[in-house]
Amino acid sequence: MQFLSGKAEIMLLALVALFVLERLFPAARAKESLNRLARNFSLASLNLLVGPLIVLPLSQFAASHALGFRPAWWNMVLDLVMLDLWIYAWHRLNHALPLLWRFHEVHHLDEMLDTSTALRFHFGEVVISSAVRAGVIWLLGVPFTTVLVFETLVVLAALFQHSNVKLPAAVEQALSFVIVTPAIHWMHHHARREDTDSNYATILSVWDRIFLSISPHVRELDMDMGVEGLHDQPLPRLILRPFRRQR
Repeated sequence: MQFLSGKAEIMLLALVALFVLERLFPAARAKESLNRLARNFSLASLNLLVGPLIVLPLSQFAASHALGFRPAWWNMVLDLVMLDLWIYAWHRLNHALPLLWRFHEVHHLDEMLDTSTALRFHFGEVVISSAVRAGVIWLLGVPFTTVLVFETLVVLAALFQHSNVKLPAAVEQALSFVIVTPAIHWMHHHARREDTDSNYATILSVWDRIFLSISPHVRELDMDMGVEGLHDQPLPRLILRPFRRQR
């Protein structure tokens, strides 16, 4: 319980810090919209309810009933690397399979990027993802503590890579060799499908280079964000969108 409390405090502190910094030192000129922020944080609030009701119990159950095939030399670092590889593959699958894209598209419909985008996911995607991840946890025998560490790293990475904070070019370039930076991930949100279907990595940037899914283009701060040919929608439509017939 104390670990969960500390995890929440770390994520909240990172959210507030980046939210303030991207407004003091923005990389791209942003058009602030209270409606947009309300939409994003409302979706995030729904996921806050899903977390303790579904995500955490599923992960804890999978970890406590995991297969016992772990070699003695296997440790937390390897668990984290394997989970990061899994989330890369899962993210890529969300773009490839129409059923999964119906839910993931809600995240991509945001036409501006900042820290609130990192929390904007349809609760259906969160539930499906947690169920699949439970199978990975069970198969690999990942301890529940490691799962919590990984979740914390994923949220911190997502807040950072979606943020609109202006970074020194040299610093961002150096970081990009190891982790996913805003310059890398913003291309993934470019409103051009060719770029949307690239740069899938979450924490380590190496996966896109290994699996040849890195975008050949470079971020432009004035490029259009979102889904090609579509615009963002009000909150009720976003919630219902995955369940409606689409063109």
